[in-house]
Amino acid sequence: MLRKMGKIFHHSKHGFSSSTVNYTSPLNRPNLIDLVSSGQLKEALLEMAVQGHEMRFKGYDTLLNECVSRRAIREGQRVHAHMIKSHYHPPVYLRTRLVIFYAKCECLGDARRVLDEMPDRNVVSWTAMITAYAQRGYASEARNLFVQMLRSGTEPNEFTFATVLTSCTGALGIDHGRQVHSLVIKSCFESHIYVGSSLLDMYAKAGKIHEAQGVFEGLPERDVVSCTAIISGYAKLGLDEEALELFRRLQGEGMPCNYVTYASVLTALSGLAALDHGKQVHNHVLRSQLPSYVVLQNSLIDMYSKCGSLGYSRKIFDRMSERTVISWNAMLVGYSKHGRGKEATELFKLMREENNVKPDSITFLAVLSGCSHGGNEERGLEIFDEMVNGKDGVEPEIEHYGCVVDLLGRSGQVERAFEFIKKMPLEPTAAIWGSLLGACKVHSNVDIGVFVAKRLLDIEPENAGNYVILSNLYASSGRWEEVRNVRELMDEKAVIKEPGRSWINLNQTIHTFHASDRTHPRKEEVSAKVRELLTKIKEAGYIPDLSCVLHDVDDEQKEKILLGHSEKLALAFGLMGIPEGKPVQVMKNLRICVDCHNFAKFVSVVYGREVSLRDKNRFHHIVGGICSCGDYW
Repeated sequence: MLRKMGKIFHHSKHGFSSSTVNYTSPLNRPNLIDLVSSGQLKEALLEMAVQGHEMRFKGYDTLLNECVSRRAIREGQRVHAHMIKSHYHPPVYLRTRLVIFYAKCECLGDARRVLDEMPDRNVVSWTAMITAYAQRGYASEARNLFVQMLRSGTEPNEFTFATVLTSCTGALGIDHGRQVHSLVIKSCFESHIYVGSSLLDMYAKAGKIHEAQGVFEGLPERDVVSCTAIISGYAKLGLDEEALELFRRLQGEGMPCNYVTYASVLTALSGLAALDHGKQVHNHVLRSQLPSYVVLQNSLIDMYSKCGSLGYSRKIFDRMSERTVISWNAMLVGYSKHGRGKEATELFKLMREENNVKPDSITFLAVLSGCSHGGNEERGLEIFDEMVNGKDGVEPEIEHYGCVVDLLGRSGQVERAFEFIKKMPLEPTAAIWGSLLGACKVHSNVDIGVFVAKRLLDIEPENAGNYVILSNLYASSGRWEEVRNVRELMDEKAVIKEPGRSWINLNQTIHTFHASDRTHPRKEEVSAKVRELLTKIKEAGYIPDLSCVLHDVDDEQKEKILLGHSEKLALAFGLMGIPEGKPVQVMKNLRICVDCHNFAKFVSVVYGREVSLRDKNRFHHIVGGICSCGDYW
């Protein structure tokens, strides 16, 4: 609305019309607050200009709130400028609203200047700026401002503590977080739901799950945020059984769930490969009629994939109304882990054709790995060359070079892989050397294998797997003196192999087995079943691979040690409880050993069972004695 020469000009879709009024009369003056409430922000700003020095708190407050809600930066700046020009001295509340306004509009520098120029500040003012820094990833600035606030003598409230704790991240974050925790205790805010949730989230993200659990158990009341934070903490640290158990307990206590809760539980179920439980959670999601959150759908894709049900994953993927790069990556990684290289490359082609989501470095890792596991080395090399030439704007990183080494090694091109490593522009990592060493073992290239193994022992002398492969290489060429030297070196450096752990889901209960397990309630039956399996598959031609045992004991004792491997125990237990004709699926925390792999192949032939073994790196689908990995993993 424009004022000129005693007339008010009204703009409408038909043009300007005018009416003569006496605008000096308060009765004829438009109401600024009514203009704002009816959505006429521009007209309200003109009214502000007309009022000049007459503007008061309520008018400024109404305008600022509207600018905050709209994130209208230019309009808000006009309000701020009007305050300055009219020599209006806003109270602390309005200055704080200005801080919030600039922060909402991503103008952190302007927000900080307003704060620094405030003659008086209260806890809300400080907290508004700390929150602005924390929410945008400026963790050190948030922490420093918190310290400045304390030095000013202002006492933090529950919102200040809850916010600053979210900025206690990174290498030094946990130390700062513990200091803030001390202040929380002194200020008697530890039992506050917001502060408690932030505390346990901070500890969980730092991997301090016991501290997080302590905070959680001490909360007098819990909400969905605090419950989700602790479940998510367990899941991210790989404590999947603990996450699932806590979820069950809290559900029994009537805990409400949101999409983040379900996504966290699905992450835990992915680690456990607990398909039945995953389906139950999926049903919960459907019954709760949550909106189609992309994060939750991505978690479902990942869960079904890691539980061996790629068909379910693809159905969810195909039905998504919106897909992010994480959605594509989850599906590509699934195909890769299952050795479905053809499907991975086809999906990658579709992703490029759709052109609405750009591939990232993880996308290329997945598709290169898929080509490697699927035996499609030529297409994999083409895709890598396209990366090097910048076709998709993603530069190869060390992991991508590692995929090429793995791809060449799997196809038997060990010398070419070795030369590729020598010419790499980046320093090869232990993982790359390890990939080449695995290829040397499979393709019996002792000379390169010994060189690579020695490099690996220099890089990571504590990794037992390197000693195992080097020992096997020497043994395969009859160099027994070197085999003894490797074992002595292993003893000298006190290298201890990480304990193997395997588990199987039977009747919606997860049964876990450790090497030579004597803790399972049916241990005697399981041991008897393993011996039965051994007898039958030996008749079919199975010979135990004693080189997988590094202990200096006789062959009979070595065979006994092999029989105690956790995956054999889990497989035997599965055959005891799963009806004939049904597949048996076993999960393991480490890479499956050569002997257990052979054992499972013979079991699949003799007992006519499909066996699925998911180890640390991939799925092994074994049918009729043939594994999807092609005996290379």
